[in-house]
Amino acid sequence: MTTPHKTPALHSALPAHVELVDVAPRDGLQNIATAIPSSTKIQLIDLLADAGLKRIEAAAFVSPQWVPQMADGAAVLQGLKPRPGVRYPVLVPNLKGFDAAMEAGATEVAIFAAASESFSRKNTNASVAESLKRLTPVAAAAAALDIPVRGYVSCVAGCPFEGPVAPEAVAHVAHELQELGCYEISLGDTIGTGTPGTILPMLEACARHVPIQRLAGHYHDTYGMALANIHASLLFGVKVFDTSVAGLGGCPYAPGASGNVATEDVVYLLQGMGIECGIDLPRLIAAGNFISAQLGRENASRVARNLSRTPLQCQ
Repeated sequence: MTTPHKTPALHSALPAHVELVDVAPRDGLQNIATAIPSSTKIQLIDLLADAGLKRIEAAAFVSPQWVPQMADGAAVLQGLKPRPGVRYPVLVPNLKGFDAAMEAGATEVAIFAAASESFSRKNTNASVAESLKRLTPVAAAAAALDIPVRGYVSCVAGCPFEGPVAPEAVAHVAHELQELGCYEISLGDTIGTGTPGTILPMLEACARHVPIQRLAGHYHDTYGMALANIHASLLFGVKVFDTSVAGLGGCPYAPGASGNVATEDVVYLLQGMGIECGIDLPRLIAAGNFISAQLGRENASRVARNLSRTPLQCQ
């Protein structure tokens, strides 16, 4: 059980517009053992762009020894046709990965660190401080080339090895990533144990060091709390959320953790609240059904499953 925190005051007004970052092509597919053809990944990304997504995490330039599914990052990136206003960030763990991404034509990268020491050592074989130091030359190289850098913080609510994570630990890493030059910090509830009672104090701690407009939510749905955490974050003032079409994803270093919250479910929530996100829900559902069929599994989005069976007029 997580320890409840005092809930901070919420804003009274909801944002008029929210941006979603679909991470399915990278975070959603990276742990699938069977090799997925590059052409399938490219088609998924194209379908997401057709649905209105403006930021789609396309690939990761990591060691194929550790993440074989991402070995074709260059082929995926080079197979995408440029679209006005659509960005395809890629994940890079170190300078070697950054150089490979640049060679493949990447125009935006993401870097990552953990708020938990144990998770950091399991995931990067380095302490939190060491992992941040390792990212310093990446950030410097990106700045020299005028390449935007986004930052991820893992385990912002709980760690599979340590349990609850202190909000101040998350805020420290978020601040350090901002100091490295990250234009936005995505706060990841990697194992999905967060509730509004723990997510809000974490956001409050981070907002003391990083402007709220530079914070994003990345909430996994292991305990079915992702939509509740998004709703609470909206009231706090967060306007960017990472999602994964068809609810794809998970983390190899977080045993038992399910995937990210389904993009379809988040869009349905936002539309029901009158918040614009610029996404065509039927086209999004088609994208999720496409990749689910390719993987031979059921679409994990409850909205997609229900609307695929009984089409309704979405509000």
